[in-house]
Amino acid sequence: MKLFFREYGKGQPLIILHGIFGISDNWVSFARSVEDRFRVFIPDQRNHGQSPHDPTFNYYALCADLYDFIDEHELEHPIVLGHSMGGKVAMRFALENPDILKALVVADISMRSYQRRFRHLDMIDAMMSVDFNNAQTREDVEKQIEPRIRDSRIRQFAMKNLYRRERSGEFAWRLNLEAINLNMDEVFEGIASDALYQKPTLFIRGGASDYIKYEDFDQIYRNFPKADIKTIEGAGHWLHAEKPNEFKYFFDEFILKNELLEG
Repeated sequence: MKLFFREYGKGQPLIILHGIFGISDNWVSFARSVEDRFRVFIPDQRNHGQSPHDPTFNYYALCADLYDFIDEHELEHPIVLGHSMGGKVAMRFALENPDILKALVVADISMRSYQRRFRHLDMIDAMMSVDFNNAQTREDVEKQIEPRIRDSRIRQFAMKNLYRRERSGEFAWRLNLEAINLNMDEVFEGIASDALYQKPTLFIRGGASDYIKYEDFDQIYRNFPKADIKTIEGAGHWLHAEKPNEFKYFFDEFILKNELLEG
């Protein structure tokens, strides 16, 4: 599958994988902050953003997309940074293809399986319930989803997926909500593997998030023996957006410590 992507800078290849309901645009600020040292690629994963839609939506397919992306762009030993669902893709890919990657960065996700969360279900329900025939402006759409997505920050996160169709001018969601909704259990499944990824690995967790708990550490260290686990105090699940300076600090520290830059 040919994925839409954004590219910045030059140097050591760095691929950033967004999370569920995310788009490449979510990571542009971070990409711009490191483009002096990295050639950054931010793809829209399948069924997200401007990438193609497909009824198949699972980690096998997402990892295959990443493999094809690296091959298509002839990237040698890229670093992969993945957030949430993107972190699960990155971990699985690293365990299955340890020789391809130079290093791994995982943002606020562990290897365990997760139960469906009301926040995700409410977001899907809200977005699928929008009547675009009664939406002339972006504000009209936001008013329709507001009763189900009370948190304004999460609502704005959802609204980033809104666009106008070129021919009709009508609003629509870029997300393939039907495929995502049907495969949400696949998104929340855990990683069960005896494989080891023995290259530099960084896990960054939000101190106010429950996605990486202390009891997850043992499994992380078993599969990623060289893992460092850092905590950004006060940050939630979208830690790179909530605490960008702290996130970049831990990323830069990891890069320098492991001498991961080209040249």
